[in-house]
Amino acid sequence: MAMDKLYEFLIGPALWVAVIVFVGGLAVRLAWLYGLSRERDKPWHDFEDPKWAWRSIIHWVLPWLSVSSRRQPVFTGAVWVFHILWIGVPLFLEAHNLLFEEAWGWSLPSLPAGLADWLTLVVIACVLFFLVRRLTRPEVRVLTSAWDYFLILLALSPFATGWLAYHQVGPYGLMLNLHIFLAEVLLVIIPFSKLGHLVLFFVSRASIGYDFGTRRGARVW
Repeated sequence: MAMDKLYEFLIGPALWVAVIVFVGGLAVRLAWLYGLSRERDKPWHDFEDPKWAWRSIIHWVLPWLSVSSRRQPVFTGAVWVFHILWIGVPLFLEAHNLLFEEAWGWSLPSLPAGLADWLTLVVIACVLFFLVRRLTRPEVRVLTSAWDYFLILLALSPFATGWLAYHQVGPYGLMLNLHIFLAEVLLVIIPFSKLGHLVLFFVSRASIGYDFGTRRGARVW
């Protein structure tokens, strides 16, 4: 009974708070960074150019288009697959879409359960690869703090607990509530951490693109 009440709380008020903090936090951070740049580097905005911005974004979003990504083909492939699945699997998971339908009366197309199960394992494998890489490559390890490892594990946690709950490994009610709780903690932390690159990546790539392209005629990919 306690697990049922906790579940109702987590998919009710707690979920709304997490979504509001996630969306509002990202909006506030974007607005603050934009205002800061207008205040401290106003002339830089004179060089804004959508053409260079989009070229930069496209060359860094799609795999192996930039020189840097081609120098690390395996890592680039893992990063690309991870980000696609990290966003796509939760959105198109059948169980999540049933909740969307129940809450809002609409849902997205759903992945077959078996395929979603395998794609979840791919996400977990990618995260393990990132962790091993950070631990074994000195040039990456020196830049990694304990907080960075925490963020990586936090990004993994909803997938790991969701997979365990789906396969009923351990107490199902506890694992399901843990899955929802960790996903909500993740949503709350994203806007205020490096995980904010979920959105800020596009801003930074666009600004670097037209900074180098418009002012110097140089590519940054």
